Amino acid sequence: MGYLGNDKKGMLAVQSLRNKLMDTILTASITVIIIISLAALMNNTYHANHIFKGGIFGSQSGKIVVVKYGSALIFLLFSFICSSMGLGNLIDANFLINAMGEFSSSPKYTERILERGFMLAVIGNRVLCMSFPMLMWMLGPVPVALSSAALVWALYGLDFIGDSVAKANKKNLPT
Repeated sequence: MGYLGNDKKGMLAVQSLRNKLMDTILTASITVIIIISLAALMNNTYHANHIFKGGIFGSQSGKIVVVKYGSALIFLLFSFICSSMGLGNLIDANFLINAMGEFSSSPKYTERILERGFMLAVIGNRVLCMSFPMLMWMLGPVPVALSSAALVWALYGLDFIGDSVAKANKKNLPT
């Protein structure tokens, strides 16, 4: 029976690693798509500057537009770099886990690579989330405030377990 429990834990670990790999690939792909879209928009902004006239869009002077696009681009590039490095570490950890018995790889080294991959993937995901208010800044101050409030609410939901979930977990725990 002890072996069956380890088999289930191993399956859960493999599925968790696979899910994090897919999440990191999705984050990096979304980041690249937004960067390409932002580059195309930056190319056409000076030709279509008359569209963004008005008080609701905030200041649209040349220097401010560069700051808005540049700050969003920096966040997106950092997200892509972290996601890419996290993906590489998770793939390396996957190979090291699978080759643990055949080659003399240290379990501590494998654990360190796995933790680094998860941390970089989480940082890439969070920086992508933080880039959305920067993207909304191009549309004015009101979308920035709304997207910042939505970001705080969404990250709180990701980082902290709600009371209802904690109570449900306590009921399901064996005594």
